[in-house]
Amino acid sequence: MNTNTEDRNQHCFACGPKNPIGLKLTFREENDTYVARFTPGPEHQSYDGVMHGGLVSTLLDEIMGGYLYSKGLYAVTAKLEVRFRAPTPIGRELKIQGRIVGQKRTMYEMAGEISLPDGTVTAEGKAILAIV
Repeated sequence: MNTNTEDRNQHCFACGPKNPIGLKLTFREENDTYVARFTPGPEHQSYDGVMHGGLVSTLLDEIMGGYLYSKGLYAVTAKLEVRFRAPTPIGRELKIQGRIVGQKRTMYEMAGEISLPDGTVTAEGKAILAIV
């Protein structure tokens, strides 16, 4: 196991720059919201032209958990709920957003969403994350 802190999480499927098949997400904070942009390709689809629901869920999980990680908190997802509101298309830029909704001791309630450039929300997420 590599303990070099510079190499930590470099192979994360969602954000690791060294993962050859990863999504390579990058993030920024905007007004208490964590934001990433991603354009899915044909390798991310289920049905023709539609992003796989498991990967949609991955984007939501990552934006919510990643926000806490950016604050110096190491958290794991205890519960994840995804509401698919519309098909998430392949080949269109997605805006992924996450924010903190509440906190009770070491548990954080998070919310996230994926939207298209025209503002259409394709998926919403709610999660409970536990600080470890």
